[in-house]
Amino acid sequence: MTVSVLICIANGSEEIETVTTADLLVRAGIKVTLASVTDDGSVNITASRGLKIIADTPLIRVADDPFDAIVLPGGLKGAEAFQNSPLVIEKVRRMHLDGKIVAAICAAPALVLEYHQLFPMGNMTCFPTLQDQIAANKWVDKRVYFDERVNLLTSQGPATTFDFALKLIELLVGRDIAGKVASQLILPNGINDYLEQ
Repeated sequence: MTVSVLICIANGSEEIETVTTADLLVRAGIKVTLASVTDDGSVNITASRGLKIIADTPLIRVADDPFDAIVLPGGLKGAEAFQNSPLVIEKVRRMHLDGKIVAAICAAPALVLEYHQLFPMGNMTCFPTLQDQIAANKWVDKRVYFDERVNLLTSQGPATTFDFALKLIELLVGRDIAGKVASQLILPNGINDYLEQ
């Protein structure tokens, strides 16, 4: 059975966090669906630095479909769009209740997950300047952090996206496949430990 991941994207989503995550997941043989979160149902997204990205479908069309994980990229305006979308919040809540992986990076952990208290027991990281928006007892200062108690994967920002995506691959399809993807990327020594097998 094919492993599948839903990546939400909105106007203002961070390009690197969206595209790099999608790219690495596809390299690992994971089916990726980019779902737009827009008021008008448009799939044409203008990301945080002005790059244009075309989503596969509006979120409303796949909100009831099963996925193995959901990813919320950062970007301040994109994270605010997720924060203000009842559909995103409900999808995250249902994925969490079903024991699936919820993954968020940069602004999304603070502005979406913590703002709506979707993980009252989950520890997380986020973009460091938003640390004060996460409860002190839940904040973890790591590039990538996986709280296995609640299946919550979080990360800090654009440059941590490789680590974030590789960890998600490891969780979904195994460390060996994550290592194979890492070896294709010519990553500098020390950025992750997948090359040290």
